[in-house]
Amino acid sequence: MKKLVLASSNPGKLREFGALLAPLGMEIVEQGTLGVADAEEPHGTFVENALAKARHASRRTKLPALADDSGICVGALGGEPGVHSARFAGEPRSDARNNQKLVEMLADKDNRRAHYYCVIVLMRHAEDPEPIIAEGSWAGEIIAEPRGENGFGYDPHFFIRDLDKTAAELDPGEKNLLSHRGKALRRLLAKLKEGVQR
Repeated sequence: MKKLVLASSNPGKLREFGALLAPLGMEIVEQGTLGVADAEEPHGTFVENALAKARHASRRTKLPALADDSGICVGALGGEPGVHSARFAGEPRSDARNNQKLVEMLADKDNRRAHYYCVIVLMRHAEDPEPIIAEGSWAGEIIAEPRGENGFGYDPHFFIRDLDKTAAELDPGEKNLLSHRGKALRRLLAKLKEGVQR
């Protein structure tokens, strides 16, 4: 695979994937530059949504496609926002409103533990019966006051106690080493390498 379409239009994800995939020497093309709109994400699980996005991008472009579905899951909220993370506060999607809603919903909760979760899917073609699937998670907790200028989404409120920092206080390289997306992508690349050597 010399060329891969990335099934996302999220600028934060595009930056992270670009940095993580750079060593492969593959040409990574964002689906929007090929005239492909975002796929519908109607499913209740991350893996189903990631598969739908990868299949959609591959079908439209005739290229191998990489898609992820990720979000933040909060135990005290029964796993919400989960697959609804990007649109938690409704349309149009807004990180600021999503964070505000999450902080308000946790205001009277003692348990503020949360984890980011990511599923990445690689489909070699739209009808690939053996998509490569990998997952990763990243544990933390939600704090009321935002900290940090980096990252996106819930990062300013996602606190990693061992580091005494939020995800938004980490530099991009450090975040990619620790994050759910970085873990999932490294696992996917290991599976890809394993498949090539079969």
